[in-house]
Amino acid sequence: MEIEIGIGKTGRRAYGFDEVAIVPSRRTRDPDDVDISWEIDAWTFDLPLMASAMDGVVSPATAIEIGRLGGLAVLNLEGLQTRYEDPQPALDEIASLPDEKATSRMQELYREPIKEELIVQRIREVKEGGVVAAASLTPQRVAHYAKLTLEAELDVLVIQGTVVSAEHVSTRSEPLNLKQFIATFDLPVIVGGCASYQTALHLMRTGAVGVLVGVGPGAACTTRGVIGVGVPQATAIADAAGARMEHLRETGRYVHVIADGGMRAGGDVAKAVACGADAVMIGSPLAKAYEAPGQGYHWGMATFHPDLPRGTRVATKQIGSLREILLGPAYENDGTLNLFGALKMSMATTGYATVREFQKAEVIVAPAIKTEGKSLQQAQRVGAN
Repeated sequence: MEIEIGIGKTGRRAYGFDEVAIVPSRRTRDPDDVDISWEIDAWTFDLPLMASAMDGVVSPATAIEIGRLGGLAVLNLEGLQTRYEDPQPALDEIASLPDEKATSRMQELYREPIKEELIVQRIREVKEGGVVAAASLTPQRVAHYAKLTLEAELDVLVIQGTVVSAEHVSTRSEPLNLKQFIATFDLPVIVGGCASYQTALHLMRTGAVGVLVGVGPGAACTTRGVIGVGVPQATAIADAAGARMEHLRETGRYVHVIADGGMRAGGDVAKAVACGADAVMIGSPLAKAYEAPGQGYHWGMATFHPDLPRGTRVATKQIGSLREILLGPAYENDGTLNLFGALKMSMATTGYATVREFQKAEVIVAPAIKTEGKSLQQAQRVGAN
């Protein structure tokens, strides 16, 4: 339904995770009977999880650990890992910077050129760990570096930017033809981000195996404030899920919808799936791990942009190991530990056995869902507050 913003403009109401809730059904299920595994292309993962391609979250070491725990971590091929033979001093410095100097100093650190030999080396380090290797490039650099990912025997390529479209227009350079590139590239490709039905559908038509959904919802992202662009995640995911079904009807090919950002706790992960996601891409929840390279800090891929930063460095309290954050056990009651145990419990509570089934769960608009009856928690700042 269109809402009048003013005499000359109407808009559709959109919803974030905090404004929706999952409705219990007539059936419940034992959590041990719930299957949250995720299959994409030739691989099956125990967890429907991708770790964000951010330097404060994914290093070769954490990529290996996340893979062993059942997820898929994405390494940023344009980050510190491929600019410095030893990125540790740069990571240490970023963690020690005062807030007022963080962005400008990070811009300087990221001016170090990308080294092609390090792209190959980092991918091979992940591969040697015995897990599926995924890595990301921005559309502007895909043509230049894609051949190196093949040389290193990467498994999954992620083409990722703030907003990625199938119809980029430029009078200054030859834009990447996504459809042509994917058709001739030897690896499965995931593309994103997007936040609308039409853009998601166009990206699916490029031949991608998955589409990242999310423009600006991440904890470290400032895109919505800097350029005013974005769609709340519950609506963006549901729209992309609608595009997925239309594309399936047109072609018979299923393209995965991956919710990218905006998830703080297990309940958010569950809501993302209930709104239509096949998997989730998370960053800040994993930046809270003791093993995370950011050492208690998290920053987005556009934080260090030389002309218009669209991210910030945020402090994240280190709360547990990667295993505890993903699989538990949880010793806090705010939903930030055992994220995928929470997903299983949500599915069991509402009676669904698989992720595909859970996408059909009833969802309601419920602005009071987090505050109703919670005055004591709010006043004492305990629980999920």
